[in-house]
Amino acid sequence: MIGKDGGVFKAWEATVRRTHAVAKKRANSIFGIGTLSISGTDDEENNSISDNEDHGNETFEIYNEEKVLPNGDYYTGQWAENFPHGEGKYLWTDGCMYVGEWFKGKTKGKGRFSWPSGATYEGQFKSGFMDGVGTYTGCNGETYKGNWVLNLKHGHGYKSYVNGDWYEGDWRRGVQDGKGRYEWRDMSHYIGEWKNGVIWGKGSFFWPNGNSFEGFWEDGLPKGDGTYRWQDGSCYIGTFNKDGMNKDEDGTLYPMDPSDERWNYWDPLELYNELNGYSVSPGEKVLVLPSQKKLAVWRSTKGGESVRPRRMSVDGRVSIGADKPTDRMNLWDGGGSSHGGGCHGGGGGDGDASTGGNRTPPLGSEFDEESIGSRIDDANDALNQLQPLKAPKKAKRQGETICKGHKNFELMLNLQLGIRHSVARPAPTASLDLKPSAFDPKEKVWTRFPPEGSKYTPPHPSCDFKWKDYCPVVFRTLRKLFNVDPADYMLSICGSEALRELSSPGKSGSFFYLTNDDRYMIKTMKKAEVKVLIKMLPAYYNHFKENQNTLLTKYYGLHCVKLNGPIQRKVRFIIMGNLFSSGYITHRRYDLKGSSLGRTSDKLETEISETTILKDLDLNFIFLLQKSWFQEFSRQVDMDCELLEQEGIMDYSLLLGIHFNNISPDGDILPIAPPTPSGDSENEGTLHTSTEDTEQNPSDPSSTILGINIPAKAERTVRRGDIETQLVGEPIEEFYSVQLTFGIIDILQDYDISKKLEHAYKSIQYDPTSISAVDPRQYSRRFRDFIFRIFTEEQILEI
Repeated sequence: MIGKDGGVFKAWEATVRRTHAVAKKRANSIFGIGTLSISGTDDEENNSISDNEDHGNETFEIYNEEKVLPNGDYYTGQWAENFPHGEGKYLWTDGCMYVGEWFKGKTKGKGRFSWPSGATYEGQFKSGFMDGVGTYTGCNGETYKGNWVLNLKHGHGYKSYVNGDWYEGDWRRGVQDGKGRYEWRDMSHYIGEWKNGVIWGKGSFFWPNGNSFEGFWEDGLPKGDGTYRWQDGSCYIGTFNKDGMNKDEDGTLYPMDPSDERWNYWDPLELYNELNGYSVSPGEKVLVLPSQKKLAVWRSTKGGESVRPRRMSVDGRVSIGADKPTDRMNLWDGGGSSHGGGCHGGGGGDGDASTGGNRTPPLGSEFDEESIGSRIDDANDALNQLQPLKAPKKAKRQGETICKGHKNFELMLNLQLGIRHSVARPAPTASLDLKPSAFDPKEKVWTRFPPEGSKYTPPHPSCDFKWKDYCPVVFRTLRKLFNVDPADYMLSICGSEALRELSSPGKSGSFFYLTNDDRYMIKTMKKAEVKVLIKMLPAYYNHFKENQNTLLTKYYGLHCVKLNGPIQRKVRFIIMGNLFSSGYITHRRYDLKGSSLGRTSDKLETEISETTILKDLDLNFIFLLQKSWFQEFSRQVDMDCELLEQEGIMDYSLLLGIHFNNISPDGDILPIAPPTPSGDSENEGTLHTSTEDTEQNPSDPSSTILGINIPAKAERTVRRGDIETQLVGEPIEEFYSVQLTFGIIDILQDYDISKKLEHAYKSIQYDPTSISAVDPRQYSRRFRDFIFRIFTEEQILEI
């Protein structure tokens, strides 16, 4: 027996674990990055610390340190292995200060962060972020007390505004979202639902004079069914709409005193006049967040040569790639001079202008020649990465046209005949609420296509074959949900124009075909992939019903062609949307997983064309999205990954396409001026769109669907020369105006026995966090951690 529960399998797993442990121990002893084992007891307080969070048993000596750092920053408190660890106080030259608990160079635990403007945060920290329960007090007196996640209000919280308003309720990603109560200083208040910081959903508004409105809201105003009540008990029940409504046609008035003449002149639109003076306070803005404050570090004289700490992700997990000590401490950079001041929490005064801008160590510092040489190498490598960006060379149209004589010509004819039959087959109008039987794996329809034709099929020049539709009702309803016109769908796939076969199969061995209009892609599938899709189909369908902005691949049909005769060959395939048929020329394409092992295309800049698929280590940008787009993007990535994690899916990717808006006639990609601290775009310079883009691309593209032609800014990054597998480079404040197209693809790989074996085998040779094959939960967390490092919000965060 060799199944999961079999003795052979268990023995194999035990062997792998032992081999893995021996390999890691040997590697640690060779490279000097292993665990330091120093025995200690609870009585040896303040002398050592044992670290179990890095999946090891590192023990470090803790001692007290007080020192002025080379750039002028000051630290006093407990120290271990070249970083603050324990209780300590750090004062930046711009006036920001943190007093509290530290863990390996990151603020973690309870602490207090103060800004030079007088603003403070007191509460819990995690990996440098305000995370947990805490209280923020602004320099203008407003306060927020409640839950935080990654510097953002998230969960339940109470906020009082400087103008006397207050809100208590649910928050999500920094704004009101969920259920809550907002009260204005005149005692008027709203109790109900919120969405993205705006009153949206079902709720009630109460005025101090006793009047009230209960009903549905949209974008901060009543819209839909509702009831307006007066203090004396009179009420108006109807459908409200600011754009226009008729008192008699859209609702009914129920006065307590019908003889009162005022009812003859009352207009329901007066409700909107009464709400004119009520708006939700925007709150105070902060220019510098605790997680953005970098630490200057020196070579300790007590600890000797320090081991290079492993990179940690924002939630404390070991991150992807090689070690990078400067992820938590930036050599010779206190990070205190470049962020504004005033009453927005940023540092005021001159900051560390005299020392903080130095990019070479000051004379007399405790850095050795080796570190200086490494810095010079880094600078040379950065220069090599900073060559001017060029538009990629033109690529021929993808794929080989499948014409008569092509080895797959008959297969294409079979496919087109089957699609035409499936789509045109009469069927009752499908409700979006499908019965469980529609998802039954046995729910398939076989149709035979003899060359001479039959009662249900036309004659054709191809061979005799059978056609199978998997769960036809489900996919028919999905096409309806995706607003796909059946006639257009058939015309794209089955029209007079032939399909195009991509030049080579993918890594999985599947072949890809494109329709002539590039709208749809057809992929051959293995039987195991079909089983995975059928299994997850109910959850997939419900997910699309509830999330119109989901980034998951859209599937339009699942079919099989079985050739009759001696060969009896079966070809299974899926029809899905082509992400890059958005109308914009795609200048860069990336397949991003959040892992580093083998994740590079190894192509020079001059070899990249418009159809080249680049990978994680090729990416040299981070992307700034407008606030509304970023919030929706973040929410949707979380929900999509949660679905894939629940379904046991891993190895998926974010397929990203970049269109640069500003290209010179010579093919140079032109940068724009950096955005101002307030997010104002007035000074971003004049856009110079190439003639080619103007002719071939729509001037006013639709940006109503998440992931299709989303406007953004791309900030260029460079990687350090000594970190070959650094996933995300360091931003250099060089910005480009772009349109982004993206989606989550390859969502049919479950964590089966083959992937477990691959993970075990590669873990012996490489860092387990760098490989692609990991369990779905770890994959989801790592994927999201990476995505939210390369996508960020353009506007200033509010807290």
